[in-house]
Formats: sequence, structure tokens, C-alpha cells
Amino acid sequence: MNRFTTSRRAAFTAGMTGLAAGLAGPAIAQPAGPAPHPQRGPARPRPPGGADLVRGFSRERLGRMEKAFAAEAERGSFAGCVALIARDGEIVHHEAYGHQDAARTRPMPRDAIFLQASMTKPMTSTAAMMLVEEGMMKLSDPITRWMPELANLKVERRRDGQPPEEVALERPITVQDLLRHSSGLAYANAVPSSRIRDAYEEQNIEARREAIGGDEMLRRLGTIPLAFQPGTMFFYSISTDVLGLLIERVAGQRLDRLLQERLIGPLGMRDTAWFVEPGKRARLAESPTTDPQTEPMWRAYRILEDEAGRSYLKGGAGLVSTAADYFRFAQMIANGGHFEGRRYLAAPVVNYMLSNHIQGMGGSPASSTGPGYGFGLGFAVRLQDGLGVAPGSRGDAMWAGAWGTSFTIDRAEGLVAILMAQGPTARGQTRMLFKNLVYGAMVESQRG
Repeated sequence: MNRFTTSRRAAFTAGMTGLAAGLAGPAIAQPAGPAPHPQRGPARPRPPGGADLVRGFSRERLGRMEKAFAAEAERGSFAGCVALIARDGEIVHHEAYGHQDAARTRPMPRDAIFLQASMTKPMTSTAAMMLVEEGMMKLSDPITRWMPELANLKVERRRDGQPPEEVALERPITVQDLLRHSSGLAYANAVPSSRIRDAYEEQNIEARREAIGGDEMLRRLGTIPLAFQPGTMFFYSISTDVLGLLIERVAGQRLDRLLQERLIGPLGMRDTAWFVEPGKRARLAESPTTDPQTEPMWRAYRILEDEAGRSYLKGGAGLVSTAADYFRFAQMIANGGHFEGRRYLAAPVVNYMLSNHIQGMGGSPASSTGPGYGFGLGFAVRLQDGLGVAPGSRGDAMWAGAWGTSFTIDRAEGLVAILMAQGPTARGQTRMLFKNLVYGAMVESQRG
């Protein structure tokens, strides 16, 4: 018996039974072992080769994930993972592979909880656009309207052979700059200036060492120069963390409560939170201890401590979730802003978010997406059919997290695909592998 699944047929059968119910409410952990097959009505004609199709996906080809993910576990990319694929809102594949723990003693459950890292960003960005829709702020607004701590920011100008100097901003940072990472802010581990990097680390801007309140973080951030002039460069950064603090001030509400009331609660994302309560910790997926990034990242992501009120909640990196939970959010975006009878965003607003907002700027999200992608408001967006290093459609949206999670929303194909894994060093390899497996199993295209 394969340790990854009892059998492909049994795993698929159990998955379809549990997830038919999951479409009507939050996913519920299913008992181990095969479950009775749901009623499907008349059998579909079998395509050439005899493979049984579900929503244009070959079950036989979906079975390839077992071998591929087993190989990744053996090479230490992750201990295990959970894959979820939906088409036109119907979940066609939801399986757990490998193990939940680094010691490989416990099989991975489908309701395992994963650190989302930067897959928090699309949710924070969506909450921000809800406030824009309501007229509480505009994308063109300078953020200093609510954040006076940043009123005296300068920009570091670097020229070969000369010491860096600080110059005035050519224009203010806007709300749109935070959403599309064109603010001039940075992450310490990627900024091209050692001076800015050292200041971020010394001032604990990213709250990696210890808790720091949002007001204090902004006060310190206001003393550190920007790496670029606002609006000139896409540079992946703490912009969404600052956005989270901004929408707290705009809405007059703490970020965790705001997201709970506007997205997490209404969508039925029952395992999505900023803090893992004791009763759920047994479901936490672990990253391999052999991964050199596991230990330092775990110290920085204090998900076992409820830091609300003590430290600012990272709008760019703080959530935990499950595959079934995140599907509900991603499907809402794929649906153009509505899900299960409730509207969250207007369809034109979703289309606007999933448009390229960084044309004419320097920089690109290629380190996360591969080539061929621009960036919208919280999501990377594919610019053309070709050029990318994995299949997709023009306009598909994606993002990923540093712990190993990723998602794709391909509205041209009616596709939502989510990979939940914890393996930071191999995350680039595993997210592209997953996309290849998903599209390789999609034997019928809705694009003709």
C-alpha cells in the first residue's frame, strides 16, 4: 500500500463525498478510509483512452500528483501537502499527500492548517478595495492623510562611486502604491541598500524579533528613507503590512476584526485566523527541519501567540488557513466578487484589481511568478499566453507564500487551484510543479 494514499480511486471517492458538502459550508475533516460515492446521475461518455472525466479533468492524470508529490517529499521539499482544484465552482480534486509532521509519522489530513505568509496579501488588498467601493478612501489619496508619521519621508538616491544621499519625494505615496508595491518601501532581505536594510532590522520594522505596535512601527518607518521614488518601481515589500495599518485607521477597526467581519466570517473560512488557538494546533502542518529557512521563519511567525493589541497584525503575512478555506476566498474572486448568494466586491472592481497596474515601471514579480506576469491590486496577473514557464491564460491571477503555499485563478478556464505546503526553500520549484500538474490534467479547455 502506498503511504501517500490508500488508492487513487478511494482517495478521489472520499474527497468528492466530503467536498460536495464543503461547497455548501466550510470544509469538515473527513474520516479516514473510503466513503460511499455520491450520486452523479447518468455517466458521462468516456473520452478517447478510457479516462473518466470530471469537469474536463482526467482522473487518471490527476493521479499523477501522488507520484510527483512523493518525489518532492523524498527530496525534502516538504513533508506533505494538500492540493485543491475547482472548475466553475465545483471542487473536482481535494487530496492530502505525504505527512503533516517533519518526522513523517502522521499522514497529512485534508484540513491541515498552513501558514499563509504572503497569501495574506490578496485578502488584505480585497478588504482595502471594499473600503474604496464604500467611498471611505480613494486609490489616489496620499497615505499621509491617515499616517502623519510618514509625512517627512525621504528617498535614498544611490549613484556609483558616491555616498548615498537623501532627496525629497517627487510625489506622495498613494493608496494605489501600497496595493501594487510601488511605494518605495522594501523588505530588509531584498532591498538594494545596506543602509536601509540595517535600519529595517535595527528598528524591528518587520516585527521579526519581537512584538511592536503599529503606531510605533510607523513612527520608526518614518525615519528610514525609501528605496525608490513612489510610482517608479515595482518592488515587493512591506507595502501590504502598511496597507493593513492604513485600513485600520480608515475603518476605525482592528485588522483582524475587520477581515473577520467582511471576509473570513461571511465566506465561512472557519480555520483562517491570525492566531492558532490551542484546540487547532494538532492540525498545523510542519516544514522539514532540514530546510534552513524553517527555524528562523518560525521564530518570526508567532502564530501561537495572540499578538492583537500588542503587535501590529501583518496585512502582508500574518494569516493561517486551510485549502478548503482559501478556496472560498479565491472562488469569490473568480466569480467576480460574489460567492454563495453574497456580493463582496463589484465585478468591475474585481476586473480592475486583476489588471496590470505596473506598466511603464521598473521591476516585475518574476521572482515569484516566473516571466510574463505584471501586478494588479494584490494579485499578479498574466500578460499573455506565452512567455510564462507554466501553462495558463492571459489574465490569470496568482500569488504565493514564502512557506510554500500558492494559488492560481484562471477565469478563462473556470479554474481555481490551490497548493498548501510548508517548505520555504523549495517553494519556487513546488508552485511551478503544481501548475504543470494542474494544467496537465485539464484535458478539455474552455477556451476552445
